[in-house]
Amino acid sequence: MARSSSGIVAGLTAAAIAAVGFLGYQASATAPAHPPQAAAQEPAPAASPAAAGKQDPAKPVPVPEGSGTGVRVVYSVGQKRVWLVGDAAQQQQLKSFVVMPSTVHPKPGTYLVGSRSGSVTGSDGVPIEHVVRFATQEGVAVGFSARVDGSTPEPDPNKKTGGIRMSRADGDAMWAFATISSKVVVVP
Repeated sequence: MARSSSGIVAGLTAAAIAAVGFLGYQASATAPAHPPQAAAQEPAPAASPAAAGKQDPAKPVPVPEGSGTGVRVVYSVGQKRVWLVGDAAQQQQLKSFVVMPSTVHPKPGTYLVGSRSGSVTGSDGVPIEHVVRFATQEGVAVGFSARVDGSTPEPDPNKKTGGIRMSRADGDAMWAFATISSKVVVVP
């Protein structure tokens, strides 16, 4: 009896290792060949002409206060902006770029990246790539992604969508930066 049980365990272990290997290969097949760079940093959109004079386009847009510390993705719903914050000890550059929010917004708080997909069809029916999901709100998965056609139009306000869209170059940078269990901090 012990001999047959160990054979079953060995068979299940081999099958699990093969499945993990296949999934790893599948994930690597959809990853970019070279670590991508984020698009050039843009100043935060101004709320009014008076506010436009306050932001120097030559200076990086500062990470919002209260967004935590350490390596993390910071998403400001109000500023429609994302920051990829690296490890200060390794002197990693801070990347920031504008995004187009979805119609369903995650509540402020700290989340972890729970799943990723190389390319799928978005909840709006559009082909997207480099999907990094981190929350569920109102029954809708919320995450970062880029449309394959490169556009970032405003979402249809009549549809519940969770895709926070960005340029393809910024989507590449997000994909390289935000792996499974990476911290995502959402601020108002």
